[in-house]
Amino acid sequence: MEQKRFTVINDSFVCRVCQTEVLPLHKGCRNHCPHCLHSVHVDKFPGDRAANCEGIMIPVRIFMHSKKGYMVEHQCEHCGYRSVNKLALEDATQPDEMHTVLELVRKSAH
Repeated sequence: MEQKRFTVINDSFVCRVCQTEVLPLHKGCRNHCPHCLHSVHVDKFPGDRAANCEGIMIPVRIFMHSKKGYMVEHQCEHCGYRSVNKLALEDATQPDEMHTVLELVRKSAH
């Protein structure tokens, strides 16, 4: 039997980088802080909590996915693992902050 590659976990958490209280998404799952866009390396597959690294996942670029919309790519500062997650720009409760997204776009363009 093949293991599911996505586990739905939509819990609140406190960002380890900026200490923002991150609320669950209205629709979907969030793995990053909406204020600073950082995350923590806890998953091998989305939501599985099977990674033992727990390094800070640094946002390295924003890109457009043809079906999913705008995505943020993270790289673990500890082990170098890379992952992507959909941005929550239109979340009703706590959307990703546009000025942070635009700053990352500007930095990655240079």
